[in-house]
Amino acid sequence: MITLSLTAFGGSPAVVPASQLVPASRLLPPGPPSPQVVATQGALRLQLPIARSQVTAIGYHGAGDSVLALDPIGHQGNRGFFSRLVHGIFGGGGSGLTFYLLDGGSGPSTGELDVGAAPGTDVYAPVDGTIVGLTPYILDGRSYGERIEIQPSDAPSLVVALTNLRPDPSLTVGSTVASATSKLGAVLPLSKVEKQALARFTQDAGDHVAVTVHTSATLATAP
Repeated sequence: MITLSLTAFGGSPAVVPASQLVPASRLLPPGPPSPQVVATQGALRLQLPIARSQVTAIGYHGAGDSVLALDPIGHQGNRGFFSRLVHGIFGGGGSGLTFYLLDGGSGPSTGELDVGAAPGTDVYAPVDGTIVGLTPYILDGRSYGERIEIQPSDAPSLVVALTNLRPDPSLTVGSTVASATSKLGAVLPLSKVEKQALARFTQDAGDHVAVTVHTSATLATAP
């Protein structure tokens, strides 16, 4: 038991049970995320790449015609009034994670998955697989971190690409990674470089890690 004096208003000391104290483990940096599927692409399951307690928001938007549409898991937080009314009456709409459809981009409206988090937040592999690409990520002629490409073990005809992060120094092409276990890097503060659409649904600048899925053939023929 720990005794605290009520100095603000006077009175007798209050006794706070030790069971109500914040565990020391909650004061430490979060580790790898608990396994949780955030989206699918056919049989491919994408795990949440950031610990859920550190996620500021989840959004989807178009990212060109070369990406494949993702199927979000959860419910859309910004769907229209009529849709909310229908789901409220008849049920449905998913549960658990909340995601937002963002404006901008071409191609499928769910072509890119943005998982918001503060700069420096650890990012983990969303799939089991092998690193097949590590290339500079270029914006306005400048390099910001790297684009990490993973060939999923369960879907070798596809490639999962992640951007907006600083890669872990231990990563090399050929490295094997495990979903929600292998650290890929940390979120970069790209909100200083370009406006982030995700900021509309967060209380910060909207920094995030971006995830897209491509066919291997599409990447092989890209310029």
